[in-house]
Amino acid sequence: MLIRFRLIYWLITANLVMVSVLIYKFGTLPPQIPLFYSKPPGEDQLADTWMILLLPLLMNFLFFFNNFFYRRYFKENILAKKILYYLNLLISISFTIIFAKIIFVVT
Repeated sequence: MLIRFRLIYWLITANLVMVSVLIYKFGTLPPQIPLFYSKPPGEDQLADTWMILLLPLLMNFLFFFNNFFYRRYFKENILAKKILYYLNLLISISFTIIFAKIIFVVT
């Protein structure tokens, strides 16, 4: 049970870091930001500034979906518990770094 609360603290910290970076750089953000890096360079990569909020939403959705998936199907499996723990940790850290990198590269 302690591990689940530790992950919640990681998620809250990641959300607070994202909010603080957004508040810090909000005044200098352009109307469009390069959000879709998998598309060819140019106009296809650009998205409206508000779409950067999709990253924290997707991070939170994946985090809670993984926890639901674990409780629903793998309640007693220790290996699945450890895998999903590290997966949630990776999701929290990587989404936060990607969010901050996009914000700081643009401004």
